[in-house]
Amino acid sequence: MSRYARAEREALADLLLALGPNAPTINEGWATRDLAAHLVLRERRPDAAGGIMLAPLRAYAERVRRHIAARPYGELVEQVRRPPVWSPVSNPLTDELANTLEFFIHHEDVRRTGSGWLPRELPRGMQAALWKRVAPLARLTLRRFPADLYVQAPGFGEISVGRGGEPLRVVGAPAELALFLSGRQRVARVQLDGPAASARQLRNASLGM
Repeated sequence: MSRYARAEREALADLLLALGPNAPTINEGWATRDLAAHLVLRERRPDAAGGIMLAPLRAYAERVRRHIAARPYGELVEQVRRPPVWSPVSNPLTDELANTLEFFIHHEDVRRTGSGWLPRELPRGMQAALWKRVAPLARLTLRRFPADLYVQAPGFGEISVGRGGEPLRVVGAPAELALFLSGRQRVARVQLDGPAASARQLRNASLGM
């Protein structure tokens, strides 16, 4: 496995163990046990993983996730830490592409609960890796937003997206943009420059995939 995906996986597994199975996350209705079960399902149950993205399979995926969540918590975390090499999303050929963003976001889902948290100082290489994933994510999630949107990560790049209208600029580090665009607007440290109504609409939009 490559370094950024592996590092985020290990850090998340360590944090899950330290906090225990019932600690909160920023995912509504999910404790740490639920988040761990989601990750195990994604990597070890390809028959149900499609439900993460596809509405017709969602009920089945949730039943499978709940069944997984009933396992001993230590076993769950160990399965998060040691994914199977046969998994479509965690084998050595796909790990960095499929898991750098996924595990960064879920690591922050656990870190950014309550008060007193601060953004981590990430290596520039990690920020660059996240920016490579932020750009297509922005094009997908914001393509229908009714404004001229400019998503800017100073020192990494800028993209434009949206359906047109008054311009609105979204500025932040790649890591913060990744959280914002994946539906974690309330904990993402980004700056919105533009009309107040558009900024408010974007902060409250249902983003992510």
